[in-house]
Amino acid sequence: MRIIKEMFLVEMGRKHPKAARYLEAWRTVVKSATWRNLVEVRRTYPGTDSVKISSGRQVLVFNVCGNDYRLIVAVHFNRQIVYTLRFLTHAEYSKDRWKAEL
Repeated sequence: MRIIKEMFLVEMGRKHPKAARYLEAWRTVVKSATWRNLVEVRRTYPGTDSVKISSGRQVLVFNVCGNDYRLIVAVHFNRQIVYTLRFLTHAEYSKDRWKAEL
């Protein structure tokens, strides 16, 4: 998979040092993955959820550092591309405002 806005993950790791190690590992795993669907993503990251946003599109939500953060991405399985969209604390995620912003 190719990650679009990879530097976003580095920046979020700097902003949230607790999540830096997870985000670096996630980048490494995703870059070597060839996922074709959500089922395959869940083999690697079982807690991944697919969420419908206000545009009608689906995004994937990864739990980071247990339940402390959420990484929200759009995945184009057919093109093997992952777009990083948001990195939120659990409290920010729970407010659901991000769904209307994407």
